[in-house]
Amino acid sequence: MRWQTIRQFLWGEVPSSKLEQRLLLKLDWFILSYCCLMYFTNYLDRANVNNAYVSGMKQELNMQGNDFNKINTIFTCGYIVGMIPNNLMLQVVPPRLWFPSMQIVWGVLTFCSSTVHNVQQLYAIRFFQGISEASTFVGTHYILGSWYKSGELGKRSGIFTSSGLAGTLFSGVLQAAVYQHLGGVGGRSGWRWLFIIDGVITLPIALYGFLVFPDVPSTTKAFYLSEEERALSQDRLDSDVVHHSLSWDLAKRVLSRWRWYGCSLLFAISGETESFGSNNLMGQWLSAIGGYTVEQVDYFPSGVTAFGIASTLVCATWTDYTRARWPVLVYMCFCCTVAAICILVWSSPTGLKFFAYYFAGASYAGQATTFAWANQICADDYQERAIVLASMNMWNNAVNAWWPLLFYPATDAPRFKRGMIAMICTCAATLGVTWLVWYLERREQRLAKRKAMTHEMRENNPNPVEIDKPLKDE
Repeated sequence: MRWQTIRQFLWGEVPSSKLEQRLLLKLDWFILSYCCLMYFTNYLDRANVNNAYVSGMKQELNMQGNDFNKINTIFTCGYIVGMIPNNLMLQVVPPRLWFPSMQIVWGVLTFCSSTVHNVQQLYAIRFFQGISEASTFVGTHYILGSWYKSGELGKRSGIFTSSGLAGTLFSGVLQAAVYQHLGGVGGRSGWRWLFIIDGVITLPIALYGFLVFPDVPSTTKAFYLSEEERALSQDRLDSDVVHHSLSWDLAKRVLSRWRWYGCSLLFAISGETESFGSNNLMGQWLSAIGGYTVEQVDYFPSGVTAFGIASTLVCATWTDYTRARWPVLVYMCFCCTVAAICILVWSSPTGLKFFAYYFAGASYAGQATTFAWANQICADDYQERAIVLASMNMWNNAVNAWWPLLFYPATDAPRFKRGMIAMICTCAATLGVTWLVWYLERREQRLAKRKAMTHEMRENNPNPVEIDKPLKDE
């Protein structure tokens, strides 16, 4: 009994049979291995732009003022444009073809980034990379929700999200090594070699996806799944799922429920707590105050990501065991508020500022939890789930397109006073919306339970007067 409790805590629900256990092992190996490697290269590409900026790209491309922020904003605009179309394409084109194809597109564009001669060329490349990379994050969360139960989902979402953070972590180490050993080789600067190596890593992973990705349970033809396992993969999730054909009725279903509004608002706001890491504020702070080598400016911010990975995995493990998602967002908001206050008090010692930036890495824990929560809320409608997941990321990126320009411009380094005040306000707003989504989910569950009880009473009780009496809320 004790071993089963530990097993359930560490890896989610215990499979009910050996067949289900074998199925989960295969899914974990093939789905998670490809999705994590894909997301690793996705975030490696994004982090490489940040690291290239503080490692010579700024000077070589003669970047001025907020050019760096504009690069990220243009990428975000492409990401927004590609978000919902990419997720809807997964309803039409097999994911085993769509995911690797998009990965090849952004891999080729990464190679192109190594050849730019001015920042305008980089603007164009980053826009189209945003469109292609938009397929990965919400698309994978849609796929995970198609294969895993709610009690299995948080952990897998956490592992997937952590793989992206690992890409950010690896990028700092890679850039420092490239700067030391490849800078000037073949007449190319170290930051140009960084993009070349990134492209070399990306393309073989795309080929792996073509070979092993299993699509979704209803259409899978994966060579490693038996007929029994394919049938089980549908039966273990399909009991409460309503199937619809793709039509304009989808818009009516989505817009007439609270789910799209609540989940989109939640991540649109809570996603901005990641601004410490996504804008590499620590790297810009170290570069602005001086006294640190290029290698140190690349290495030290990796601690933010490392704490983010640890927080994500611990929180994902806990939420799968307890089935409560909201406490993770409370933890995240607490950490980011403390970090912002420490940095706002500019007379605080340098060591405390290091602690604050690392502590803010907890913000990454909310990403996996929020999307696992949305998958759980929309589990009864595949198409609505695809739209809600895509919209969550789309609205977050719509905010993120202008948020850094307003609150975290590169010209505000090293203090980022406006940004720290905005962070405290963002955390307060996140707590409010978290409560709202929790309340609406609980209300929907109560109404569904009441409806089921009424239906059962109508079948078993012939007296219509007794049936029509209102049931009290629990």
